[in-house]
Amino acid sequence: MRALAGHGVRAVIVTSSTAYVGDESVSIEDPESREQNGVAVYRVRTTRYSHAKSFQRIVSWLVFELNLWRLDTDRMPRPDAVIVSCPSPLTILNGLRIRRRYRCRLIYEIRDIWPLSLIEEGGFSSRNPLVAGLAILEKIGYRRADVIIGLMPNLSEHVQAVTGSTKTAVCIPMGVDAGLNDPENESSAEEFVEQWPMSKLVVGYVGSLGIANAMETFFQCVSGLQTNDRIHFVVMGDGQLRTDYVKRFGSLSNLTFVPRVERMSVGRFLAQCDIVYFGTSRASLWRFGMSLNKVVDYMLAAKPIVGSYSGFPSMINEADCGSFVPCEDVPALRQEILRYSEMSKTQLAEIGERGRYWLLRNRSFDQLAKKLLAAAFQQDKNGD
Repeated sequence: MRALAGHGVRAVIVTSSTAYVGDESVSIEDPESREQNGVAVYRVRTTRYSHAKSFQRIVSWLVFELNLWRLDTDRMPRPDAVIVSCPSPLTILNGLRIRRRYRCRLIYEIRDIWPLSLIEEGGFSSRNPLVAGLAILEKIGYRRADVIIGLMPNLSEHVQAVTGSTKTAVCIPMGVDAGLNDPENESSAEEFVEQWPMSKLVVGYVGSLGIANAMETFFQCVSGLQTNDRIHFVVMGDGQLRTDYVKRFGSLSNLTFVPRVERMSVGRFLAQCDIVYFGTSRASLWRFGMSLNKVVDYMLAAKPIVGSYSGFPSMINEADCGSFVPCEDVPALRQEILRYSEMSKTQLAEIGERGRYWLLRNRSFDQLAKKLLAAAFQQDKNGD
C-alpha cells in the first residue's frame, strides 16, 4: 500500500485491531485510526484467539465482519476499487456490499486457499458444514470478483476448477523491501551469534514450528547427520510444536534452537548461515504453488535454499539459487545437504547472490504495485 501511495494512489487499509504473531493473535498497542506513510489505516475491533487452528479464530472473523458492516465508510475516500484479502473468506460479502454501494471494482486477493487448506492440512471433511459454507463463499467470490489476484503462481488452475470457467488469476506474490535487511537495523541479534560453531557449515531455518511447516523431515535429517562433524543446524522460531521438538531433539549435539527475534534481526541471523531450509507437507494444494515470507527473506539474505517441496516450483528454480528435494524424503534431504557441504564458501555465495539479484529485479514492492494497478483496472477479458 505504501508503494501504491508512491504512485499517486490514495490508499486506505481497513484491518483488524489484533495482529497475527507466531501462532496467536495479539492486540495492537495503538488501535486508533491514523495516517501512516501516506496510507490511511482504519482498525476494526475484533476478539483475540489463542491458536491459528481454533474456533476462536472463526469467532474473530465473525466479529470483524459485523463491525466492518457497521463501519462508517462515508468518512473514507470514495473508492475506485476495493481489495478483499483473505485469510477470512467471509470478507467477500462485505466486499460485494461495498462494490454495489460505490459502483467500484472488486479485486479478490487469495493468500490462503480456503476451504481447501482446512481439508488437506487441517483434516476437515468436505461435508463439514463450516467447510461447505466456505466453499460456497469461495465460489461466489471467484465468480463475482472483477479481478482475482493471488500469491500462488498456479492459482488459475484452482479458480477454473471451482468456477467451471476460463477465468484466470493474476499472480502478485510476496514482495521485498530491501531496507528490512539493512545491517543498521540488525544490532539486536548479537545474543545468538555465538551459540553455534561458526567453523562448520551452518544450516538454518527461520519461521513457525507448527503442523503446516512440516519440520519433522528436517529434524529427522538432523538426527541422521549427528556423526558428521562438519555440519551444524540452527532453528529460530516459535510455534505450537516447538516444545515437543525441543523435548525430542534438543539434546542433539549438532542442533541449536534459538528463540524468535524481532523481524529486523532476522537478517542478522541469516547472515550467519551458509544454507537455509524450508519445507511443506504433502498436501496437494501445493500444486498451485507457494509464496512464502521465509523464502523472500532467504533470497534477500543471499543464501542458497534447500526446499523439501513437491509442489508447483517458482522463484528458487527461476533464480537458480537453490534446489528442491521431494517432500518428506529424509534421505534425499540428507544427500542434498551433504552435496552443499562439499562446496566452497565462494560457490555457496555465488548461488545465494543469484537469488538476491533475481529477487530485487522481480519482487520489489514498487514493481508489484504497478502490477496490481494494471490488474485492478484492466477490462475483464472473460466478461464476468
